[in-house]
Amino acid sequence: MKLNEFLSRTPLFRGLTPEEVDTMQACLSPRLKKYERGEIIYRYGDFVTSLGIVLSGSVNIERCDAWGNNSIIDLVEPGEMFAESFACLKSEPLTMDAVANEKTEVIFFNVNKVLYLCASRCSYHNRLIENLTQSLARKNVALNNKMQYITPKTIRARLIAYFSNEALRQGKLTIEIPFNRQQLADYLSVERSALSNELSKMQADGLIEYNKNVFKINIAGMEK
Repeated sequence: MKLNEFLSRTPLFRGLTPEEVDTMQACLSPRLKKYERGEIIYRYGDFVTSLGIVLSGSVNIERCDAWGNNSIIDLVEPGEMFAESFACLKSEPLTMDAVANEKTEVIFFNVNKVLYLCASRCSYHNRLIENLTQSLARKNVALNNKMQYITPKTIRARLIAYFSNEALRQGKLTIEIPFNRQQLADYLSVERSALSNELSKMQADGLIEYNKNVFKINIAGMEK
């Protein structure tokens, strides 16, 4: 798939044709960069001026405390953006790391070129600004959702909150999640061994069935 066609399907360029995206390339001046697994894209404390869109691979948004405890805030997959909030603020340093989860390619856009009309005042720029605003709003909703996942005191309650929301979002009771066990544990701020133990108990209790990262939710079991 050509780059312009791919970008036209992303949240930032939604509503624009590949030809319109191509027209905007000159004023947006994007830059491409490739990363190996585990390579840091943006580091805690950085001041950033560019948002990134994942073209291939994936990016973990992580936070590590002073004792080395790591938490996954978000997983950014192809077509999705990251660092846009901090790029818009400019004066606020990053409070997390952006790390390549695998071999990853990212395209970067300077946020000033997105937010402000260029000299040619292309007619598509207002759509771009609207899309960025909507994306920021969606990220805020996602963070609110995560607060619902990590607020419960028990691991089971956190898993039920997460699985329930994913079932609603995906529109089915058999869901596929984007995390392995360690990543899910980090995302829910629990220990991996405790998480795995609780998943086994939930399956034994008839609440769920699972194979790797595919989970089937048993509504009848939840109602007991």
